[in-house]
Amino acid sequence: MANLFENLPVALPGELFETLARSKSVRIERIVSHGQVSPDGFWYDQAESEWVVVLQGSARLRFDDEAFETVLNTGDYLLIAPHRRHRVTFTEAPTVWLAVFF
Repeated sequence: MANLFENLPVALPGELFETLARSKSVRIERIVSHGQVSPDGFWYDQAESEWVVVLQGSARLRFDDEAFETVLNTGDYLLIAPHRRHRVTFTEAPTVWLAVFF
């Protein structure tokens, strides 16, 4: 047994990605952010679907196909389709995410 809020780092030079469970078709990660954002010009463009929920904190995502940012607060979740380019433009310190890739 473990707790998603245990051992949260106080500060990080970059986001912390921890794989919690994995199978051939599914990967579950805990992501911890302390104000990190995507580097200028960088876009996530992944082959899998990603379902993500903010468990603590808040964040903003920008999708390449939208003119506005998507705000995620505690409890908000969304599904990101494969190859839908996106980037993180804001995270509160700390923000704890749970991401399911499939």
